[in-house]
Amino acid sequence: MENKLTKLYYSIGEVAEMFDVSQSLLRYWQTEFPKLKPKKNKKGDRKYTQKDILYIERIYVLVKNKGFTLEGARKELNNATNNNKDTQTNAELKVKLINIKNKLEKLKDQL
Repeated sequence: MENKLTKLYYSIGEVAEMFDVSQSLLRYWQTEFPKLKPKKNKKGDRKYTQKDILYIERIYVLVKNKGFTLEGARKELNNATNNNKDTQTNAELKVKLINIKNKLEKLKDQL
């Protein structure tokens, strides 16, 4: 996945395209991973934040690249959270760094 997250919210279609998976798979993962809770607008459309996308990226790597079962991936993510209380902080820091990088690239282009 390209780490150029520039918007605050992404539609389910955009996120599915980022990972080359179906929208139904993302909806299914939402039922299997309680921490994956995208916001919904009044119409019920899911809106994924950068933090949601980073979490999906972790799920994707475990399930698609490393061959974990969904139960195994869920346990791995729970263990990572329990063993490393900075996991959330690291994800937030990664999002901030990506945003800073994008802003610097825009400034560079303006020069």
